[in-house]
Amino acid sequence: QVQLVESGGGLVQPGGSLRLSCAASGFTFALYTMNWYRQAPGQERELVATINPAGDNTNYSGSVKGRFTISRDNWNHTLHLQMNSLKTDDTAVYYCGVRRFGTDFWGQGTQVTVSL
Repeated sequence: QVQLVESGGGLVQPGGSLRLSCAASGFTFALYTMNWYRQAPGQERELVATINPAGDNTNYSGSVKGRFTISRDNWNHTLHLQMNSLKTDDTAVYYCGVRRFGTDFWGQGTQVTVSL
């Protein structure tokens, strides 16, 4: 079965950086577009970054473009999100996700808190 396990979250000051990782298993990772989402308290889940199977085409939401970088390691079945110049508005639970046969799968999420 599909398993996605996020890690790397934590508490960081505004302007700081974090690198999130997502370990994937249970499907052929290299064949699927992968996504990073986030959900802040009281808000809907937001798609923040997408990467194609080959890793050579990425897209970002306007709120993170230029600050976040999505990447993948198909050999090790791992997805990453490098987050720089973090803002308090980036505080959320971050999830990696994949759509497989019309069904969306997410991990349990990792908390990112940006605060003084």
